[in-house]
Amino acid sequence: MTKARIAYISFDVVPAPKGAAIHIQTFAEALGQHFGGVQLVTVSPQETTISQGLSPEIYQTALPAVGKTLIDRVLSFRQALWGWLQGQVLEAGPLDVIHIRSPFEGFPIALHRAKLCRHLIFEVNGLPSIELKYRYPQVADDDELMHKLVAQEDACLQAADRILTPSDVTRDYLIQRGVGRDRIQVIPNGVDLSVFTYGAPRPDPVLSPLNLLYFGTLSPWQGVDLAIDALALYRRDGDAHLTIIGPGRPHQLKRLHTLAAKLQVTAHVQILDALPLKDLVTHLHRADAIVAPLKGCDRNLVQGCCPLKVLEGMATGTPVITTDLPVVRAIGNPDQHFLAVKPNSSKGIKDGLFQLWANPALRLTLSQQARQHVEQQFSWSLAHQRLIAVYESLLASP
Repeated sequence: MTKARIAYISFDVVPAPKGAAIHIQTFAEALGQHFGGVQLVTVSPQETTISQGLSPEIYQTALPAVGKTLIDRVLSFRQALWGWLQGQVLEAGPLDVIHIRSPFEGFPIALHRAKLCRHLIFEVNGLPSIELKYRYPQVADDDELMHKLVAQEDACLQAADRILTPSDVTRDYLIQRGVGRDRIQVIPNGVDLSVFTYGAPRPDPVLSPLNLLYFGTLSPWQGVDLAIDALALYRRDGDAHLTIIGPGRPHQLKRLHTLAAKLQVTAHVQILDALPLKDLVTHLHRADAIVAPLKGCDRNLVQGCCPLKVLEGMATGTPVITTDLPVVRAIGNPDQHFLAVKPNSSKGIKDGLFQLWANPALRLTLSQQARQHVEQQFSWSLAHQRLIAVYESLLASP
């Protein structure tokens, strides 16, 4: 085992019921186990610093990010992070590796990397210059802010020795932005197969209502509104109920409730907050179909992603209906591992549901082959092997 001083730093709250938090925690655990420990630096859910052993391999420091606006919170976090980094360097010199996930924490590190670390890894799952307008629509026309975001992203991309991304689509986008292909390593997301266990789909299609499930964040690019619209279309000819599980902001919840009322399906839509994984998997097994209607927008088509919810749904054996996008085809084959419908089409989702429930053999085929495919290609252990190989290669270099 190679010993190394590693800091994995992210402007995220961990633990949390989000795909990003799950990804961060499993990567940190793999690094800690292999390299004899890792310093995980994240955002504190409170206005104070929290230091704790998250596991035997991970020591976590959660720093405050205080302020009314996102910019205020970023600057607050950066100030606390700079103090933490200075303490690390004063104690034992530059770290062997600093691992960042966004310019929010990464920009000051990129500017001073020679003082702070031997190697810098930038893990690109999402870029603020693309995603921020979906969270804060008022910034879409702020050209000055967008220019600054792109400049800070570029600084991190240029300073990093290696850039990790979960998607070929994201890799190709980064190449268009001037990043050399040889510095990019694609490491797709994984699934904890001991948590997301397999269950065969319900064989009898005449039982009602049809239980549909969406799980994950309520961000606009996820297409949750399309799932509600598809439910209303389906109910013209059949009985169905949609359960939505995931963390949402008040304005997102209000928008979904308003849409359900407008389409007269309020009584048939249940929206639940994020659940512990054990309870979530119970809901996945009870569902007749999982809907993951990713929208055809720049976040999914240009920036790219590796949709964890699709992989986790596939692992449980519940048939998945998703969108025919390059990022989805990168993790499986339509009509073999999932049904893929036309992007941004609630009618496509509705038609997919009827197709699924008219064909019991198709449901079973999707269920069995999806689980087998995830086991072979998308376990976290495979992702960890690729991650550690990147680290070993860097640490062996001058």
